[in-house]
Amino acid sequence: MHPDEAFLNLAREHSFPVDEEIKVGGKYAPIVIDGGHAYISGQIPRIGDRVHYVGVVGADLSLDDARRAATVSTLRALALVRGTLGTLAGVVSAPRITVFVRSAPDFTQQSEVADGASEALYAVLGPIGIHTRTSVGVLQLPKGAAVEIDFVFGIGSNH
Repeated sequence: MHPDEAFLNLAREHSFPVDEEIKVGGKYAPIVIDGGHAYISGQIPRIGDRVHYVGVVGADLSLDDARRAATVSTLRALALVRGTLGTLAGVVSAPRITVFVRSAPDFTQQSEVADGASEALYAVLGPIGIHTRTSVGVLQLPKGAAVEIDFVFGIGSNH
């Protein structure tokens, strides 16, 4: 399946509007292309003006909720790449993601939360979506979000 088609299917599944403008709340860029890489600023599970999955994972939110939050954050990153390149077919690799999970003190399943992002990348990009990652439990995240993820994508030389 073409990555754009897979992206649209996953976005529909999660009620994510694919042509939504990704808003920036400061003096930074949501995506920077540098050489053969696209660097994506940390993405929280925001749809429109609303942050979904607000709270502490393992206290306010379940593991399944956090995995969905990771999926929505990943859809935002893919939307940024698609909007910049015009297609996800320009992605040639996904070398690195870092997943931050707003965790209860006794919550230790950050890696399982990160699986939501990993599975979304694989669903859209196939084998080139396999990446290295770090998942970290943190006390707070912007806007009270349960998850924030930053990404690095390799892009083809024609983009």
